Amino acid sequence: MIRVEDLHMHFGGIRAVDGASIEVAQGSITGLIGPNGAGKTTLFNVIAGHYTPTSGRVFLDGGEITGLPPHELFHKGLLRTFQIAHEFPTLTVRENLMMVPPAQPGEVLWDAWFHPGRVKAREAEVRRKADEVIDFLEIPHVADELAGNLSGGQKKLLELGRTMMVDAKIVFLDEVGAGVNRTLLRTIGEAIKRLNTERGYTFCLIEHDMDFIARLCDPVIVMAEGKVLTKGAPDAVMANEAVIEAYLGRGLKNKPARAERQP
Repeated sequence: MIRVEDLHMHFGGIRAVDGASIEVAQGSITGLIGPNGAGKTTLFNVIAGHYTPTSGRVFLDGGEITGLPPHELFHKGLLRTFQIAHEFPTLTVRENLMMVPPAQPGEVLWDAWFHPGRVKAREAEVRRKADEVIDFLEIPHVADELAGNLSGGQKKLLELGRTMMVDAKIVFLDEVGAGVNRTLLRTIGEAIKRLNTERGYTFCLIEHDMDFIARLCDPVIVMAEGKVLTKGAPDAVMANEAVIEAYLGRGLKNKPARAERQP
C-alpha cells in the first residue's frame, strides 16, 4: 500500500532521513522502531505530507504522492496521529469525532440558511457514526466530556477514533503508547487489532515499547541514523546483533525489549 524509494530529508547539514526505502503491505500492522534520532518521525512527516523530501519518492496504492499536502492525502485515505494528541480541548469527545468528516453541508452558509433539513439530516448521520465509534472504543463514559479533560491514554483513543470517522486506507500512529498507562495501552492495542482484522485497516506505527510492538506488529522495520537497518518478524529483529548495538551500544547483549523506555 505504501512504497518509499530512496528517501532523503535534509535540514541544512543534518540528514534526518538518509536514503530510506520501506514498504507497508496492505492489511499489515507494520512496526517502525529505532533509537531516538533515527529519523522515524521525520519519515512519517514526509509520507504524511508535512515535509517535502529533499529527494526520493513516496507511493500510495501505486500512485505517487510525494510532496502532496496533508489535506489531499486525507481525502486519499492516508491519516496520521501524533505523539502529542491534537484534540480540540474545548469540544466534547463526540464533537471532536463529528468534526472529522469533510464537506458537511452545515459548513456552507447557503445550506445552513436555505437547506436546514439537509444540514440536520447529515448532522444526525455524523452523530450516529460518532456514537458507533465511541461504542467500538468502549469510551461511552467520556462521550460528553471535554477532550481537554481526558487522560493521555484517552486522548490517544480519541485520535484513533477520529481515523474511524472516514474511510481510512492506512493510518500512521506516532508513539501511540507515549504517556499511556498499561491498562489503556492494552485497550488501544486491542482496538488497533480489531480495526485491522474486522475493518481491514492498514497500520504503520512508531513505538518504543517493544512488548507492544511484538504483540501487534509483523513485520518490524528498524531505522538507525536515517537509514533502514533491517526488517523482519519481531523475534528475529529483536535478536539481531545490529539492532541490539543500535539501541544499547557496541558489546552489550541485552535485547532492545529490555532497554529503558525512551522519553
